[in-house]
Amino acid sequence: MTTTADPRRATPRTDAVLADPRLADAASRLGGALVKDAVRAVLERCRAGEVAPDAVVDTVLAALPRTATALRPVLNATGVVVHTNLGRAPLSPAAVDALTLAAGATDVELDLDTGQRGRRGRSAMAALAAAVPDAGGVHVTNNGAAALALVTCALAAGKAVVVARGEMVEIGDGFRIPDLMESVGARLHEVGTTNRVHPRDYADALDRLGDEAGFVLKVHPSNFQVTGFTSTVDVRELSALAAERGVPVVADVGSGLLAPHPRLPDEPDAATALRAGASLVTASGDKLLGGPQCGLLLGDAALVERVRRFPLARAMRVDKLTLAALEATLRGPVPPVPAALATDVAAVRARAVAVAEALAGVVPAEVVDSLAAVGGGGAPGVTLPSAAVALPEALARPLRLDAERPVVGRVERGRLLLDLLALAPEDDAALVDVVRRVAGAAGSAGVAGVAGAR
Repeated sequence: MTTTADPRRATPRTDAVLADPRLADAASRLGGALVKDAVRAVLERCRAGEVAPDAVVDTVLAALPRTATALRPVLNATGVVVHTNLGRAPLSPAAVDALTLAAGATDVELDLDTGQRGRRGRSAMAALAAAVPDAGGVHVTNNGAAALALVTCALAAGKAVVVARGEMVEIGDGFRIPDLMESVGARLHEVGTTNRVHPRDYADALDRLGDEAGFVLKVHPSNFQVTGFTSTVDVRELSALAAERGVPVVADVGSGLLAPHPRLPDEPDAATALRAGASLVTASGDKLLGGPQCGLLLGDAALVERVRRFPLARAMRVDKLTLAALEATLRGPVPPVPAALATDVAAVRARAVAVAEALAGVVPAEVVDSLAAVGGGGAPGVTLPSAAVALPEALARPLRLDAERPVVGRVERGRLLLDLLALAPEDDAALVDVVRRVAGAAGSAGVAGVAGAR
């Protein structure tokens, strides 16, 4: 009678595996705890007979991440330029370099000339002020919602904020503008109806409230749109009637556009709002600006300083990494998001043709017209002409699960579309490599729609 050796008897000891020089190098780079967890997981598979004893170390090395984080770099082929689930704006190479520099000791809050404490992030603030000359003062918080909450707390705690009923929107992950503002002590005074609001609605409310009015809020509804029988009051008219009553107007432009953009004619921007009379403008830094997550506060110098000196500002302070990346975004070369928005569709199509040709003989690939989107709540309803490479739908999941560089596309009408507008041109070669590897493996495994289609 033939007996099968118990794989548990041949499984190497944990300390013996950890003593391998290759894993010692990995431990010095990633940390001993992470490597030990990976070793234990592979040894369990070895005991189950899934991994050969002499392949344990190689299997551990293959399972270890490149860095000591569970975050995975992803190729964004969705056609959504600012994809919230993929971290919104990808940083420019200049911003990445700035992050590396800022990781060590820096003069973020030290005046090297005097040796005394200096204004925190002064060079980043100067870059932001230069980018928006209409702003008398600037400040940065840790995200866009924090900027609005800080303004509310500093200017309207215990008072009323006048806002149109149609602008009481919900932002990402279920957070709502009214809940956010009420949580810091303001009360919302709604005017108008869901679809229509008029100047007299604001004027009547301010006259009734008198000194109880903290400010008037104008909110960009982001990815929420009301069409048809509608009316709104623009910042210019709103600022005029509020100024007559000595009340500031705060414009939340949302997606962080600093100046008008030709491809986004209806998207509000900070410069236009300030020129129209807004006292303060709040926005996000990690959307259309293309920088790190942060909240931008721009406008009247005295009001900005009042908000900056408010005690809660300390809890919403940004770190040196954010300041460095923001400055590099503002001063450096064009970041990926603005670059994608400026890309001509002919250039995207040429790239798609090159990608499809590189995949010939490996997997069916067809170049198709595509409609991309801004994303991140910006420019609702705006579509961006683009081009995509259409692949079998069966590849969608294997591409997302690739161990080296996951690819995220979108499935439409039974096909996987890899839209190239949001993908940096320098990543096209990586996209081809991943698709070739995954398609080959899927074909060998007989995945429906891939095998036999070569």
